[in-house]
Amino acid sequence: MGHREQLMAGAKRCLEERGFARTTSRDIAAAANAPLGTINYHYGSKERLLNAALLESLDEWSEKVRSGSTEAAPDSDAGTRAESMWARIIESGTTDRPLVVAGVEALAQAERSVDVRQQLAEAFERARTALAADLHGIEGTEEGEVARAVGSVHMALVAGLTQQWLVDPERAPSAREVATGLRRIAQALESDA
Repeated sequence: MGHREQLMAGAKRCLEERGFARTTSRDIAAAANAPLGTINYHYGSKERLLNAALLESLDEWSEKVRSGSTEAAPDSDAGTRAESMWARIIESGTTDRPLVVAGVEALAQAERSVDVRQQLAEAFERARTALAADLHGIEGTEEGEVARAVGSVHMALVAGLTQQWLVDPERAPSAREVATGLRRIAQALESDA
């Protein structure tokens, strides 16, 4: 493993242990067992390295919570697949809490960093189409507007669910409660149409 890969692994470890805002260049270099100057050489700055590490970690997290949406129950309905995904998101609030917190910190960084904002926006767009395809079989190329709309609603649910579980896990909704609430909302929307 070269310095570039060591730095990425060290940055990911620092994100989990120290968070986005509290990680210094020296922390990363120490965790990577790499010279301090290699951060700028390979990534241009500590911020760019942390951004890359965070986005890679969030992509891995997204894949993890989405995994099984179709593989575990390929013949199940979209509601069952979505409920299963929400259950994995809730579980990750315990198992991957430092990463979820680092993701929230990155959102705050996006306000002042065009790079972070752009990278997060691209990651969100990828997640929208993946969610629509995984949970509903809606491919972005076939039904672009619908796929984006469905994926966007799931993104809003993911964000809201993770925030509720970070702040108040005792009273945050279960996957079943989210599904029940959505079914009721869908019924109301249908009757109003």
